[in-house]
Amino acid sequence: MAQQDSARQAAEGTPAAETPEPAESGEDLEFFDDTAGAEERERAHRERGTARPITVVGNPVLHRRCQDVTEFDDKLAQLIDDMFASQRAAEGVGLAANQIGVDLRVFVYDCPDDDGVRHVGAICNPVIEELPAERRVLDESNEGCLSVPTAYAPLARPDYAVCRGQDAQGKPVVVRGTGYFARCLQHETDHLDGYLYIDRLSKRDRKDALRQMAEGTPRYETVPND
Repeated sequence: MAQQDSARQAAEGTPAAETPEPAESGEDLEFFDDTAGAEERERAHRERGTARPITVVGNPVLHRRCQDVTEFDDKLAQLIDDMFASQRAAEGVGLAANQIGVDLRVFVYDCPDDDGVRHVGAICNPVIEELPAERRVLDESNEGCLSVPTAYAPLARPDYAVCRGQDAQGKPVVVRGTGYFARCLQHETDHLDGYLYIDRLSKRDRKDALRQMAEGTPRYETVPND
């Protein structure tokens, strides 16, 4: 996921949504503390990795469900390191494997929440829990994507998310997020299901996002579509 276009969002006066209480289904879960040692963990991954170019909308790997991770080995560990390096090179806050052309269900993130707390982690085979209707508070902030470079559009998403999956060793992991970080968890899981955020927009807003992309110049290397 691309960093928020803060200036544009401020200009539009997007209100901050209230954070709902955690869903009952997640209240008894043991959540992974992805804030502990965030800076050191991200740096270690990034320094071991090699940045790769970013695939953009239209590349087939972005438009189909990715394959489940079944081998939790050195190859996966190297992929995760490369993803952190690629994410930093592109100045993103989240990156799915298919955004660097790899057909596997894994994403990484280095994302602040609305309180400025930094969250860093990698999740394999992620699933976003469904929230009860009464717990769904929508946030209509702007959203951007490294695979749709230079484009932003408001998109309503729940302001709270619980994401289940596995860590790089295959152990179960559960992460929760609020605000901007909740958006990141949902955005990256969407990628692995074969959806870009623009697929959730109206036809008019999608067209506008693609226009922004066509008129802009990304600050990072991308993979040209044939």
